[in-house]
Amino acid sequence: GGRLMAGTYTPPTILPFSPLQRQKQLRKGNHIKMFMRGRPITMFIPSDVENYEDVRTELPSERLKLEWVYGYRGRDCRANIYLLPTGEIVYFVASVVVLFNYEERTQRHYLGHTDCVKCLAIHPDKIRIATGQIAGVDKDGRAVQPHVRVWDSVSLSTLQVVGLGTFERGVGSLAFSKADSGQHLSVIDDSNDHMLTVWDWQKKSKIAEIKTTNEVVLAVEFHHTDPNTIVTCGKSHIFFWTWSGNLLARKQGIFGKYEKPKFIQCLAFLTNGDILTGDSGGVLLVWSRSSAETPSGKGPRGESFQISRQVKGHEGSVFCVCEMRSGTLLTGGGKDRKIILWDHELRADRDIEVPDQYGTIRAVSEGKGDEFLVGTSRNFILRGTFNDGFQVEVQGHTDELWGLASHPSRGMFLTCAQDRLVLAWSSEDHSLQWSRTLEEHGHCADFHPSGAVVAIGTHSGKWYVLDAETTDLVAIHTDGNEQLSLLRFSVDGGLLAVGSHDNFIYLYTVSENGRKYSRYGKCTGHSSYITHLDWSPDNNFIMSNSGDYEILYWDVPNGCKLIRNRSECKDIDWATYTCVLGYHVFASKLKTPFQQPMEPRNPSETPRPLQQWILWSRVMTQPRPVMKGFPL
Repeated sequence: GGRLMAGTYTPPTILPFSPLQRQKQLRKGNHIKMFMRGRPITMFIPSDVENYEDVRTELPSERLKLEWVYGYRGRDCRANIYLLPTGEIVYFVASVVVLFNYEERTQRHYLGHTDCVKCLAIHPDKIRIATGQIAGVDKDGRAVQPHVRVWDSVSLSTLQVVGLGTFERGVGSLAFSKADSGQHLSVIDDSNDHMLTVWDWQKKSKIAEIKTTNEVVLAVEFHHTDPNTIVTCGKSHIFFWTWSGNLLARKQGIFGKYEKPKFIQCLAFLTNGDILTGDSGGVLLVWSRSSAETPSGKGPRGESFQISRQVKGHEGSVFCVCEMRSGTLLTGGGKDRKIILWDHELRADRDIEVPDQYGTIRAVSEGKGDEFLVGTSRNFILRGTFNDGFQVEVQGHTDELWGLASHPSRGMFLTCAQDRLVLAWSSEDHSLQWSRTLEEHGHCADFHPSGAVVAIGTHSGKWYVLDAETTDLVAIHTDGNEQLSLLRFSVDGGLLAVGSHDNFIYLYTVSENGRKYSRYGKCTGHSSYITHLDWSPDNNFIMSNSGDYEILYWDVPNGCKLIRNRSECKDIDWATYTCVLGYHVFASKLKTPFQQPMEPRNPSETPRPLQQWILWSRVMTQPRPVMKGFPL
């Protein structure tokens, strides 16, 4: 899913490089040559640099501080929103766990994870939290192992890191024990065998481990009153585990005369110790303890759980169930998008339907008073009551986020994504200003310098111009039939450059304050797709980078001609420096693989108001960037 993170930022100086790194580049007269994947890249030294060796190489003193995270991961997760005693909603997106106070409109962030968080569990004390992450790769290309982090939600300090070297692929679900006050932690990993492990988490000690099933496992829970019983469920199964020391013994739930569902999606515990499950058929099943003996060789003798009651709950799946403080239950449905309140006798008391535009229900939890919180498949977090309906608290994109542009004079920025949504956000109060759905997947965007319109490029070569206030369609054009990688207005707004995956840069003259466009020319010469582009302040020159590490310069007034002698361009001023290849940024390039998005640099002494904001998007098809310790 798409997600944004915002933080205060001061432009950095050139990053340092070591003697070993200096060996990767060679100085020859007026230029420096460095090699990337065996390909030489020549960068010409500006005339005002008398001694290249004297260029400042100390680290900048500035550091990034994450201020706000836009979005929530609901589409492919479940049971991942809770209200804490602090009044904050805790949830996750990307590698950040967010603690959001919706009354004060403030966020805090737990930043201990090194890759995407996939599950979350709350300790019985409601203060400590466990979160599990997937495997990944760090900024140096080293493997990052999946693990669980237990942390304090008040201080945000990490209390324990559990499972390094144990889990495969990722952590799918986890739960604290209830009957012994949260001393233990059960974890299901994402390996083929979906290993169940039980931990004394304070000692980082793995007590028991066993294979569960090759089928999907969707939930794990300790029994609330019996410390020796653990329940797991998922595709075509529910297992009741008896835990004794380092041993885990499995009993499979038998459906008998009841129809076996394709998926058991969720489970909860009733006040009498019975277990309630919700399944893909919309049915609620109550499992009660039985002393029936099991045949020899089919599992341990003694108590087991059998179905004692069946209740039709929802049309379509029962995706989640929430135990309320009063002992009543809330369930959330898929197809019917209903939240149903069940009384102590498991009779439907009240229900409410989540509006279609928010998607289906993925998580439900209890809020303040009679409120409840809902996470949805379209990445909304809603706060609602049966009487008053729903209020949106968190929202974001539902697919890969590709395009981002900041307004030139207001505290506003725009994002576009694979979900075809264009969203305009306030960077001051972090609210959504407006949204519009395109016919195509959005891939890039740029505001006209006047701020009156914004141009949005898509995956098909088509690009749109929208009124930045009304969202009305102002213009529509098409260049080629491949993905557009960038749109960039010139400083005065009189020209627009369109960079494409067909290796061309298309130029347009712009008039009527960004409302009229006429084809001016085409820059032909790159041998790979366009990745970055910058204008000179006088609109006369363009510098561009491509996917095969080229740095090319273009003479715009003279027919968009390629400048063959690139040394002539070494002293050109640039209005921005977003290109990731060039003399001004090559030192930092020595520390960062090219495939990772580089931080744009703006050399202007009077930056635009939003250039104290750096906004990050995690592109799912690219390696994970890490900037100053904040993984995305």
